[in-house]
Amino acid sequence: MQLYNNLSAKERAELIEKAGKERLTISFYKYAKIGNTEIFRNHMFLSWDQLEVLGRIYVANEGINAQLSVPAENFKFFKNHLDTISFLENVRLNVAIEHNNFAFLKLKVKVRNKIVADGLNDKTFDVTNKGVHVNAEKFNELIEDPSTVLVDMRNHYESEIGHFKNAITPDVDTFRESLDLIEEDLKAHKEDKKLVMYCTGGIRCEKASAYYKHKGFKNVFQLEGGIINYARQVESKGLENKFIGKNFVFDERRSERISDDVISNCHQCGKPADMHTNCVNEACHLLFIQCEECKEKMDNCCSSNCQEIIKLSYEEQKALRKGQGNSNDIFKKGRADHLPYKKDLRNIFETFKPKD
Repeated sequence: MQLYNNLSAKERAELIEKAGKERLTISFYKYAKIGNTEIFRNHMFLSWDQLEVLGRIYVANEGINAQLSVPAENFKFFKNHLDTISFLENVRLNVAIEHNNFAFLKLKVKVRNKIVADGLNDKTFDVTNKGVHVNAEKFNELIEDPSTVLVDMRNHYESEIGHFKNAITPDVDTFRESLDLIEEDLKAHKEDKKLVMYCTGGIRCEKASAYYKHKGFKNVFQLEGGIINYARQVESKGLENKFIGKNFVFDERRSERISDDVISNCHQCGKPADMHTNCVNEACHLLFIQCEECKEKMDNCCSSNCQEIIKLSYEEQKALRKGQGNSNDIFKKGRADHLPYKKDLRNIFETFKPKD
């Protein structure tokens, strides 16, 4: 019984290119009580491997979070398989606005403690007691209401390249940081304000909506299906698009354009830009915004130091990395001090804090 990939990412990419067939990029999630996560994980891997599904899937006792790509010709079989699982029958699938056949190159189904890390250890918190789901049309109405507080539940590097107009965009690196921060800043408005939240596909703001209800907020709403579903509804229903810029995504595409606005800047030269780059130095991999000119000039690196390091032999680079590990000190998200035009978001929450 094969429960692992037998092809490398390079070999898989070559097969995809040779096949020349369209692949669909899809994401979905579902909060549900899963008993034996190992058995469930193995079942998903075996079933999806047969359908040539590739992607990153997390399974936990609280549910499943999946970001994947599937051959278009196998989509029907993939959907049929989901429908055989009771809590995934008719689950909403967020189909990407822009597809990329190489978005994922391996199938990874991993068991985690939680599908969204929240840092919570409260047994009385019920993640299924969620807020009100609203579609794009209702969402547009709500965010024009003066009594609404609109909160982006994503991280700073996501909202920097795109967000809804007038949204609070907390300066956080992780979801768990935002939970207490938002509650503290909005604690005086638990009853008199409508708390409306959004994220990429809905999974983070669904947990957040349940959390804030648990904390006493009376009017809690979330954008159903997140930005991905919102963009599709705006197009299909002819609604006004209130999202500006690009939607950050967690695959090789890194983003989807929702509007023509470029609201961010290259972290190296300051020119308008909204494409993220991972520094190619294996001991760095800093995620930052880089324009095409700087990308060419800097060889996809975040600094001249990294630019020199990538010229060294593999053994020399390996020696420099020794002892560093893959810690948060290496894999930062646009926080490095040597980026002269990185956005300073420290005071943005104060700027948008609702007035009494």
